[in-house]
Order: sequence, then structure tokens, then C-alpha cells
Amino acid sequence: MSRKLEGKVAIITGSGRGIGRGVALKLASEGARIVINDLDAAPAEEVVAEIREAGGAAVACVGNVTAADFGERIVKTALDTFGGLDIIVNNAGYTWDNVIQKMSDEQWDAILDCHLKAPFRVLRAAQPHFREASKAEAEAGKEVFRKVVNISSTSGTGGTAGQVNYSSAKSGVMGMTKALSKEWGRMKVNVNCVAFGAVETRLTQAVTQETTVKVDGRDVRVGIPADKIALAAKEIPLGRMGTVEEAAGAVYILCLPESNYVTGQTLICGGGRGGF
Repeated sequence: MSRKLEGKVAIITGSGRGIGRGVALKLASEGARIVINDLDAAPAEEVVAEIREAGGAAVACVGNVTAADFGERIVKTALDTFGGLDIIVNNAGYTWDNVIQKMSDEQWDAILDCHLKAPFRVLRAAQPHFREASKAEAEAGKEVFRKVVNISSTSGTGGTAGQVNYSSAKSGVMGMTKALSKEWGRMKVNVNCVAFGAVETRLTQAVTQETTVKVDGRDVRVGIPADKIALAAKEIPLGRMGTVEEAAGAVYILCLPESNYVTGQTLICGGGRGGF
């Protein structure tokens, strides 16, 4: 039986850990060749090795997605290494929360830069390749679809107190998705979005004391108090947080040939919660 994504080339930002890693492993298991990205080299190379050990193909493009040259660099990595580009998953992100009266310009700019400007730059860098490839395919009488899956959140669909920066950025991702689905339809590029609810990752792990990770030189709090996780689970119709594998499955659906006539849509992956 042939694999669904055999021969496709995929860029996945923030794929050294968490949901991005899950997406990378899922797409690779279906035959896609993957460009892995993470802030740090070690986790990126670990995922590359994992994919290669399973018989797949992968390469790392390490660095901060907010760097001015990152979009061009990761697209070039895909083209130079694998000779093409078929799937883009804009996944990299984190939260830096505060109520609005205590939120600094730095907090606002950092989250908007990561979640909105960085995907914009990646997609802008990919456009010339998509244009030329679709033109050549049309001249040859072929209809070949490419896929963009932008990652949003139920904070973007419904808003979350203490996350005015993150909610604004993730809402903007949905607007960007809708606009590009109209711009790129003529190139046979499906542009869709997945809005995640509560998914079990290091950013949402249960903690009993304050835990931080380094992001761009800043100490950013991660984790959720265990009692709040239990309360949140009660509000989810399916009764629990989602797994990384389930989150990856939602992205995978929008990368399949079966989704070729789906574009400009936001799929909510939240266990029944978050469709505000």
C-alpha cells in the first residue's frame, strides 16, 4: 500500500518538540521528507535522527523563526536539500501571558512576531516557488495541490483572559489563512488552519511550582497548576486534554489529497470545546 504523502516535501516550524515533533513524525511516516526546525540544535537533530532511523528523510534548519532571514533560509533548505516544497506547517510558538495593564510592549511584540510575522515571512518566501511550480504544472496539463497549515488556538477563536497578545496573534493567523486561500487558490495551494484547544505538551504540563524555559534569552513560564488542569478537563466534552498524536492527526488531515477541495478553513481540535 502506498503512503499518502510519498515524495512530498514538508517544512514544519517548531518541530523539535511537542506538537511540531508529532506532526513531523506523522507526515514522515506517510512518506514526506521533512525540514525540522527548533530554536536549539539538539532537539531538532534528535527528530531528524528518529525519522532517518525509521527509514525516512529529514534535515534540520535550526534557528529562531522571528529572525528576519528565517523564512528565506528555511524555504531554501527545503529546495536545496529535497528539490521542492509541497507542505508548510507554521507551528512554532509559545505564550507570554499577562493582563493588559501589566503587559509590556516587549511582550506584545514578541508574541505577535513569533505567531504572525514569522509565518507571514515563511509564506512570502515560499510564494515564488509555488508560483513557478504551479505554472509549469498547468502548462503540462497537471493539477498538483500543495498545502499550508497554519496553527491557531482556541484562544484565537474565543479569546483568553491574560492572553491579549496571544489571542490577537492567533486570531490574526486565521485572517491570514483566509486571505491567502483566496490569493493562492489559482496556484492550487490549499491554505487552512488548525486551532488547538488543550493539548498535553511541556507548555501545558501539570506543575506544582513555577517552571520556566528559555525563549530568545527570556525566562518564560510554562505549565499549568494541576488543579486548573483538572477543572479545564471537566469543561471539555470529551473529558480530557488532547494528546500530541491527536493534534498531529488534525494537521495531517489537511495535508492529504482528500482535502484538495478544502481551503480557507479553520479546523478546531479541542475535544468539543473552543468553537466560539
